[in-house]
Amino acid sequence: MKKKLVILLMSLLAGFGESFSQENNIFTGTVVDEENQELTGATVYLEELGIGDDTDAYGAFHIGNVPGGTHAVVVSYVGYKQVTREITFPRGETRQDTFQLERDEQVLVEVEVFGRRRERPEKMDVLLRIPLRMDEQIQSISVISQKMLTDQGVLTLHDAVRNAPGVGTFATFGNTTESITSRGYRGIPVVKNGVRVHSDFRGTGFLTDMQGVETIQILRGSAAIAQGVGNDLGSAGGVVNIATKTPRFINAGNVGFRTGSWGQVRPTFDVQFVGDRLQRTAFRLNGAWERADNYRVFVSKDRIYLNPSFIWRTDNKTSITLEMDYLHDARTPDQGTVNLNADSVWNVYKMPHDRFLGFSTDRQTTNTLTYLAQVHRTVNEHLSLRVSYAGSGMNQTKIGSHASPLRNVTQTGLYNLRSRAYSGSERDDKNGVFQIDLIGKNLLTGMVKHTFNLGIDYRWTDLTTVNTNTVTVDTVDVLQPISNTAPNVSLINGDPVRSREYAYGMLLQELMTVGPHLKLSLGLRYSQLSGTSNNSISTNGGSVWDPLLGIIVTPSQNINLFASYTTTTSLRGAANLLEDRLTPAGASREKQVEAGFKTEWFQNRLRFNATLFHIRNNNLTYAALNEAGSNTGYYIKAGNLKRQGVELELTGKVLKNMDAVVGYAYLDAGYHDSPYYHEGSAPMNTAAHTANGWVNYTFFEGPLRDLSLGVGFYYTGERPFAEYTYQVLPGHQVQPNTRPFLADGYTTVNLQAGYRINRCQLRIFLNNILDSQGYTSYYRGGYLNPTDPRNVSVGLNWQL
Repeated sequence: MKKKLVILLMSLLAGFGESFSQENNIFTGTVVDEENQELTGATVYLEELGIGDDTDAYGAFHIGNVPGGTHAVVVSYVGYKQVTREITFPRGETRQDTFQLERDEQVLVEVEVFGRRRERPEKMDVLLRIPLRMDEQIQSISVISQKMLTDQGVLTLHDAVRNAPGVGTFATFGNTTESITSRGYRGIPVVKNGVRVHSDFRGTGFLTDMQGVETIQILRGSAAIAQGVGNDLGSAGGVVNIATKTPRFINAGNVGFRTGSWGQVRPTFDVQFVGDRLQRTAFRLNGAWERADNYRVFVSKDRIYLNPSFIWRTDNKTSITLEMDYLHDARTPDQGTVNLNADSVWNVYKMPHDRFLGFSTDRQTTNTLTYLAQVHRTVNEHLSLRVSYAGSGMNQTKIGSHASPLRNVTQTGLYNLRSRAYSGSERDDKNGVFQIDLIGKNLLTGMVKHTFNLGIDYRWTDLTTVNTNTVTVDTVDVLQPISNTAPNVSLINGDPVRSREYAYGMLLQELMTVGPHLKLSLGLRYSQLSGTSNNSISTNGGSVWDPLLGIIVTPSQNINLFASYTTTTSLRGAANLLEDRLTPAGASREKQVEAGFKTEWFQNRLRFNATLFHIRNNNLTYAALNEAGSNTGYYIKAGNLKRQGVELELTGKVLKNMDAVVGYAYLDAGYHDSPYYHEGSAPMNTAAHTANGWVNYTFFEGPLRDLSLGVGFYYTGERPFAEYTYQVLPGHQVQPNTRPFLADGYTTVNLQAGYRINRCQLRIFLNNILDSQGYTSYYRGGYLNPTDPRNVSVGLNWQL
């Protein structure tokens, strides 16, 4: 019945669409600046009709079903003078125009962050700290736009970041969080508007809602220099920033509704308006509500999301931005399935969907609040000052079961039997960051042009965790039906564990431009870290200096060659004592060399970037064990970890109505000279090969005009789910001296179709159409989660 309704709805819409297409028009064109450089994210809007579009990476826009007649077209872009033009549209014709905007010197917002505005991601300045164009960056940067998120129907961070080469899912921890991996790093930091939400140094990640996302920015390489130490946000593997939506100084809005497989229901809204005639204030509010079941029995989720924001241009030199977002998410943790053999044999059980390892009442509830206040003041044409404070608070409670192999499983071989325990936990995680940046640009000393940033920052974390007692409930056989009736046990909270951490930093960055062919990048970062844990001094403390050196050579206008050297220092456990009980273990330092090129072809219609990297992590340490395998409280040197590889990315507009993104990454990662890890063995979940691709085609002419079709593919190669160790590691439930199995590689293929009728946009999403089976895993923690099977959803969006 549901399928028939969808087919009927599509038939009716197609019929209406053909009649509208005969009378209405298509309006296309580009928006450029005074130098004819395309502007990304400019708004082209027919206000009395309530329809419009934002320009893509090439400054192009496309508005369908414009009624015949004369209409006022409003074109706006932050930092440029708004243009209003009366345009007459004859019925049934396609019109193409170019709008050239002039810079508005009175609107002093950071419009020169990336020079070539076709790549001007929102809020990347909170990470990079310095206003550089994309072609001046000496690092690999991937930006996933709000348009791509909408076209693909992305609802999770995992589905978004796989559009960047070499970036993917580390683990979902039972579909309760989103942990990201890049360049062989376990759980790289994920921040929202520059502030961490989950303080776990291993980057456990957190849940977010895509309704409030403007762009997702993935910064690798030398991004660490601006973010501090490696056990904080300065991960050499990279950092992911989720930039939320803010007002664009237009009156607009839309409402949407999406429904799909497993009872998914998701209404959304997004409204924004200008508060006064002088366009000094603007407000925006968007939100979503969602509930859904799952292909697995007893598993469900529900959530509500709100994201208000406000911008006030107090005068011609000052702007103030205030925003926050709130997410309430409640869901069932799901361990997924199990491996029916020793860690050396790949024999993952395809758990039937009507079988669930947990209890029907298992639940995790997460409440997350993030907020940002930023003031930007222009001092003169060369200097500006930016002050910002961002904070977050996350409260997470979890009560449920966890299934583990029996202790004697290596002797009995009964890997189908699992011991189920019941417990609870609560995490209250608060984080904040305060930044002051003095920014200089276009300062000349002779023939050298200087762009610099002098900044200071203060970060803090206040974490309290409470765990209950653990009660062993029963033993289940995964090959047989499993009882999911919750046990009648008493859980008692233990004593709270509180830890606080404080980090101070100073940063100096400078880009020197020497003529049209040479740029030199210099940076120096000082970081100091201290903290306490239950009134004891934390071992994650100390102070370090980390340098940045880089060079960019431009042999021709469309080719940039770059190379950089950075160090990233991790102070985690730096004060731990070695086995002699006198010598501190010291900091671990990562030395990173990165080189590559960034090119643009066919009048900037295609971009091809290539990056090679080599990262060496020195002075690793791990806990020393006694003969009984117990932790002695002291540490030994654990060798080095080397990561090297290549990342390739091709993006562009192959045709005026076809966008394409293709990426590939190769990674060689392994431990060396280690008494803990076998020589050359790879870190867990490290795939040597990954690839991604996305093509979207929109019909501008003919009977199919306003129809868009998209296809995406995502490949993850084989990878070890555990480490290859010589001995048992504390807290690591893996078998020593057992070469871990390699999980099979898999490819996911998604399809999308969209059709616009006046203010209405209908989209259909077919995900994993080949029904391929892959897994995400935190294996040593007992999580082995299958990818979602084939599913479908339909979305309807109406512009107000």
